[in-house]
Amino acid sequence: MCAKSSSRARARGFTIGELVLVLIIVGVMAVVAMPRLSTMDVAGEAWHQDVASSLRHAHHTAVAARRLVCASVSTGTVTLTIAGSNPASACSSTLRGYDGDTAFARSSNAPGTSSAILYFQPSGRVTSDGAGSTASNFTIAITGQASVNVVGETGHVE
Repeated sequence: MCAKSSSRARARGFTIGELVLVLIIVGVMAVVAMPRLSTMDVAGEAWHQDVASSLRHAHHTAVAARRLVCASVSTGTVTLTIAGSNPASACSSTLRGYDGDTAFARSSNAPGTSSAILYFQPSGRVTSDGAGSTASNFTIAITGQASVNVVGETGHVE
């Protein structure tokens, strides 16, 4: 005949005590982590990186193409233009961003940014005019972020 099992199959799952303990741990972690997450300025950091990346691209393009590249920076927009020939003291053609837009970098919620026009010379120097007579250091201030610094003699973007 059929032998009856003397022990019941053990039920699987978590006990109420284990679930409550996990919820308490998650709650404590949320209390500790939430203030840190709320102080992060993700949009500001992204804009800072976009501005720095755009200026680096302008520098590399000027040296590689051996043409003057003009970078116009303002709150929410960075546009790059390039000279049609070398030598030149003005830029005439718009460089398109990676998405094909006329603005190389654009942000609708960018923090305040100091405006500037930088002239990246074919030699790699950065000047305050298209003629390129004097190298100039630039500081682009971004509200709530570290400034973007450009070294005039080398074109290095920090």
